[in-house]
Amino acid sequence: MRRAAVAVAATAMAVTLAACGSAKQSGGGTKSSDSAKKGDDLKIGLLLPENQTARYEKFDKPLIEAKVKELTNGKGQIVYANAKQDATTQNQQADTMITNKVDALIVDSVDSKAIAASVKKAKEAGIPVVAFDRLAEGPIDSYVSFDNEEVGHVQGKALLQALGDKAKSGDIVMMNGAVTDPNAALFKKGAHAELDGKVNIGKEYDTKEWKPENANANMEGALSALGKDKVIGVYSANDGMAGGIITALKAAGLSKLPPVTGQDAELAGVQRILAGEQYMSVYKSYPQEDAIAAEMAVKLAKGQDLGSIAPKKIDSPTTKAVPSNIVPVVSLTKDNINDTVIKDKIYTVAEICTANYKAACDAAGLK
Repeated sequence: MRRAAVAVAATAMAVTLAACGSAKQSGGGTKSSDSAKKGDDLKIGLLLPENQTARYEKFDKPLIEAKVKELTNGKGQIVYANAKQDATTQNQQADTMITNKVDALIVDSVDSKAIAASVKKAKEAGIPVVAFDRLAEGPIDSYVSFDNEEVGHVQGKALLQALGDKAKSGDIVMMNGAVTDPNAALFKKGAHAELDGKVNIGKEYDTKEWKPENANANMEGALSALGKDKVIGVYSANDGMAGGIITALKAAGLSKLPPVTGQDAELAGVQRILAGEQYMSVYKSYPQEDAIAAEMAVKLAKGQDLGSIAPKKIDSPTTKAVPSNIVPVVSLTKDNINDTVIKDKIYTVAEICTANYKAACDAAGLK
């Protein structure tokens, strides 16, 4: 499976290289003469935030490694660290990479504010920083992510569709992500734009560290406070939390589960969708995002113009007009599994359709 996903990043999902320019015109690139002289023998630091969510170790790390190799004729290498949801650890990992003089950093921050000090150190050392998936604070050089507010819109619309004319017949529970993740605020904003005034939000939580067990505990509290028969739907910001939520719903003895949203198209989430336990997820093309992040890092390390790889300008809380690329998202339901995660070779039918899900796969036409 990993080979298939890597192949997607290296071929079909690869992003066309923009024409190279001077370091002075690099749109955030490092301007030192040393940077401009760098060839393919590059060290790119990759800092990922946690290993609770399947995407980071299963997709992002191998796909970014493969793309960096491709862009550097096999000479470039990734120096990797995972912070396991600890912001202090991530800053230490970043500082070590800066001390060891990596040529660029790709940072998916645990805490977008806490990482700013390390971003500043990198800038002072002439090391460009790509903010990956989350908009880190500090003097970042570029940013790539998905349309995170649109994610919330997609989730909110899907939940309303699932509820239909029963949207105000009970209470909705909203399980948002961690407050330390700026994306969580965008997901929440988009979801509220769709749901406010159309449903009754009985309970709402910001889930510490995005952990499924925290979402599970929150859901247990909501069911106790609201009454299990009053909960008609759950907005869950991602699939990992959806798993914890659904466990709580089952433990409460609900004969029919209310619709639950998700995000990330994790394998377990896709299987729950097939089984009718989770209503939807949001599919995000990791191969495309990963390829862009790798290309940004290589270009910046070489002092090259980002060009068409960063067509937008986005303001962070600390930096104006950051060269950026925003990748679109897709609502994933039982009806389009074939056309999304299977077509893009994220998962094979065999991986999805294990013995426990064979009947559901047959019913959905997955063969």
